[in-house]
Amino acid sequence: MTAVSHLGSLAIVRPDVENRVRDSFLAVTATGWLGYTYFYPGLHLAHTALPACPFLALTGHPCPFCGGTRSFSAAWRGDLGSSLHHYPLGPLLFATCFAVAAYALVAVVSGRSLQVRLAHPVERVITAAGVGLLSVSWALKLLVLGN
Repeated sequence: MTAVSHLGSLAIVRPDVENRVRDSFLAVTATGWLGYTYFYPGLHLAHTALPACPFLALTGHPCPFCGGTRSFSAAWRGDLGSSLHHYPLGPLLFATCFAVAAYALVAVVSGRSLQVRLAHPVERVITAAGVGLLSVSWALKLLVLGN
């Protein structure tokens, strides 16, 4: 099944080795990250959490991703305000992580994969939007929210 437009194409295909590796990597990392952030409060209390951000340790300023772990952890508890405070993009990325994990797990189990081909102008718009959102989020962390 293939959908084609001037924006690009989307097809469900039998994956080649590269796409199987991608889907497996996404399944492991997305579900692993969701699991880690779910158990983060206990891991933090037991001093077994991952080390703090090296950028923050070196510069004293949060990196563009600082607060992501705490944001996901707050989202697991349903605390949207705290999630937004820790990392402004956190709730959006939290929901996206579930979608990525679900897609990847289904792709691995079913042996089917999405093949997405975007037109170059669409790729540029998506990249610019991502960089813009990340920049606004980082500016909020640096200037308003702190770490």
